[in-house]
Amino acid sequence: MELELRHLRVLCAIADAGSLGRAASELGYSQPAMSTQLRRIERYFGEPLFERRISGVELTPYGVGVLAQARDVLARADAIGRGPVESVTRMRLPLRLAATNSPVLSGMVVRLRSRLPDLALTVSSVYPSSEIVQLLEDGEVDAAIAADYPGLELVHSAAVAHRGIVTEPSFVALPARHRLKHCMEVGLADLADDAWFLTPDDGAGWPGVFYAACESAGFTPAAVHEFLGDQLQLQNMIAEGLGVSVVQATLRPVSGVLIKPLNGTPLWCRYVLAWRRESLADEVADTLISSATAAYRDLLAQSPHLRRWASRTWGVGPRDKP
Repeated sequence: MELELRHLRVLCAIADAGSLGRAASELGYSQPAMSTQLRRIERYFGEPLFERRISGVELTPYGVGVLAQARDVLARADAIGRGPVESVTRMRLPLRLAATNSPVLSGMVVRLRSRLPDLALTVSSVYPSSEIVQLLEDGEVDAAIAADYPGLELVHSAAVAHRGIVTEPSFVALPARHRLKHCMEVGLADLADDAWFLTPDDGAGWPGVFYAACESAGFTPAAVHEFLGDQLQLQNMIAEGLGVSVVQATLRPVSGVLIKPLNGTPLWCRYVLAWRRESLADEVADTLISSATAAYRDLLAQSPHLRRWASRTWGVGPRDKP
């Protein structure tokens, strides 16, 4: 099989829909035909691009990298004959970007400044994803990085569009002297007696998904400290033995802190790029998403604990994946 643009569009449709059935419906395929097409594409790459789950499909770490390149290729192909991106951005200055607590923000902004030098970008930090959606609906911002969770996907009107950047497992940060320090993975129930630092309600499902996972594991957290602040301050408190915390899988630990996967991966978080359709040209939206996914690939490359987890989980070698 020779790789064609239509194959890349299939991958993007599956990633955006999170389900073979929904992607098939959007593209006018039958689900068996979509499954066959995906198997052929994965044979071409020689690696699985998606992990099949009861609730749908999730990108593998290798799939994250392939999808980022696919979107970039499709954006370039779609832009042929439409003129340079810069001419579009000059007509749509400035760009107002809101972002929740996302690890991809800084890398994304650096790339945007390089790729769209005429873009007058302003960034606002907004924690609740529900508030981010409202800002988009009200026209207060043009684009945003938000978060949601499997089964609790972002809800908005037709005036707003969104694409997934990445769905990643949630890990846990422990003091380096913690009793479970030698475990490769930590069972959630094994932390039942620990104090937890938790970020507050984000309007998208957190911390409800955490408490649901604890309930499934057979316990209620003994003590919870609500914390929304500097990551370094949080890690310093963890290092002092004051508690543990669910953290982003790409978080780089400071001295005295260990980042561990949770056994069975009971918690996942998806970062999405959302934008007002009338505010962003297609070329700009494509540049935003490709910049965000490229930023995540850099984070993945700098996260040995996440790469080791991926190697154990999917049999992916650290040099084989982004």
